[in-house]
Amino acid sequence: MSKVRFVQPDGRDSVIEVVSGVSVMLAAVRNGVPGIEGECGGCLDCATCHVYVDIAQVAALPSPNDDEHELLATVASPRKSNSRLSCQLKSPFPTETLTIYVPEAQS
Repeated sequence: MSKVRFVQPDGRDSVIEVVSGVSVMLAAVRNGVPGIEGECGGCLDCATCHVYVDIAQVAALPSPNDDEHELLATVASPRKSNSRLSCQLKSPFPTETLTIYVPEAQS
């Protein structure tokens, strides 16, 4: 089982265990993590699950596909080099605990 550490814009954080095959978005929604909406349910159709992956961990993750890149161009908070859609980040992760920074806004 992997873990995800969610860091809110105000610095508060929480750690959630994620079973294999479950996305960061689904784990966040199921556990009531504020700031991750996931309006499309993880269908890669809305960009309301935008997050920032810890810069030291982003290179270890699979690269975004073309559809994710296209949706990242529409996010409400500034797009950064470590921006990802959390519906596309599935457990297990390449590190014991994946650190995710929740942006200020989703929509």
